[in-house]
Amino acid sequence: MVFVKILKNQAFFKRYQVPKKRRREGKTDFQARRKMCHQDKCKYNSKKHRLVVRLTNMKITCQIVYATIVGDIVVTQASSKELTKFGMPVGHKNYAAAYLTGFLIARRCLKLHGMDGTYKGKEKPDGEDYHVEDEEAGEDVPRPFKAILDVGLTRTCSGARIWGALKGAVDGGLHVPHNTKRFPGFKAPDERGAQGEYDAEAHKDRILGGHVKDYMEMLQEEDPTKYEAHFAKYIENSIGPDDLEGKITEAISKIKADPAFAAKADQGVTHTRKGNNITPSKGTEYSRSVKLSLKQRRDKVQAKIAAAQKKQLADAGDD
Repeated sequence: MVFVKILKNQAFFKRYQVPKKRRREGKTDFQARRKMCHQDKCKYNSKKHRLVVRLTNMKITCQIVYATIVGDIVVTQASSKELTKFGMPVGHKNYAAAYLTGFLIARRCLKLHGMDGTYKGKEKPDGEDYHVEDEEAGEDVPRPFKAILDVGLTRTCSGARIWGALKGAVDGGLHVPHNTKRFPGFKAPDERGAQGEYDAEAHKDRILGGHVKDYMEMLQEEDPTKYEAHFAKYIENSIGPDDLEGKITEAISKIKADPAFAAKADQGVTHTRKGNNITPSKGTEYSRSVKLSLKQRRDKVQAKIAAAQKKQLADAGDD
């Protein structure tokens, strides 16, 4: 008989530590987070900012965040849904939307700190490699606002939309350490140790929605029915393939003019609850269960047990 060593013995379970909740849920990579949030003690509690980019099925969100003992503090945020205000009512999930969202949060953050006049970023998106810290600054000019890119659990594959948000934030005037190896248009070298090639025009085409334009034109020619289904919102807003580049450049100009966040006005809607039914002053009635206390929940469980026992006794009596 082969000897098998028992690894999960009593000593193993005594030393076992349950992972953190967000690790169990698959939401946070704590090893990466520890590296990004680590700060030297000699920095005397100086903030270490992160540019947090998250992609969903509906939108792209960006935040400027710094960590404290009590939790993360959000300095400012931007969402691709806000692009409607800047002339982009559709296409809030593609690469161009990611670029515009990154550009928006950069201008918003700099304006919040009074640095938007000093660091104006790129005039027009050209795809060229750009680092704001390379600009000449005088003695009285503050250093660029630095942030570290935080992509969470998103895969950092070449050409991903997170790089569009990074490029937008950099072109907007933030100092985010990066290189061009994962940008669209970068070609890896054939030989190990050689230097790769970066095609800025290919990246510019992606920023200005060239890939979306090509797909729209292809569907218009080959499958008009599919085009009408896939781009129904574009058609509804009278946006064709040739309008995309103009809309994106126009959005950049509007963001530069006024990047401030405008909160929605309070509509003054009141809600009246009667049991589980809620009736708003404006809209249709809906249901929300009343939260039960601990005693009520325990009584509910005991009632279910008693009902089950009663049913078992009744079944036994019938037999």
